[in-house]
Amino acid sequence: MIKQYKQIDMSGDVGLKVWGQTLEELFENAATGLSELITDVSALPETETREVHVVADSSEDLLVLWLNELVFLFDSDNYVGRSFAVSIADKKLKAKISGTTFDPSEYESRLLIKAATYHDLTVCKTSTGWEATVIFDI
Repeated sequence: MIKQYKQIDMSGDVGLKVWGQTLEELFENAATGLSELITDVSALPETETREVHVVADSSEDLLVLWLNELVFLFDSDNYVGRSFAVSIADKKLKAKISGTTFDPSEYESRLLIKAATYHDLTVCKTSTGWEATVIFDI
């Protein structure tokens, strides 16, 4: 099995190196990695389902917009996803997210993510699938 993601520590920010066998799996793994930056995902129940739709001209734009939608759900509703089902076609991403409303008295608080950025952003196809690097403002 291919590794899903790893955290990249940077001065003042945090990043993720993400892998997936398909572009959809790459985006799912990036979302899981983002949730893991926020809290211990294994402790979260899947009590609520949300849907997200994003349109962009490139895979890089799509990844940043997707992750920033997840940051927005956390900022506006305290919603954190635990599992993600992503489909991508014709520059459109559709996702079903299962997760819960985050309560800091119940779950571990890790980092407060402000946004996914374009700094050092990469999304590329490799011989084993897909790979991406994304940096977050914290």
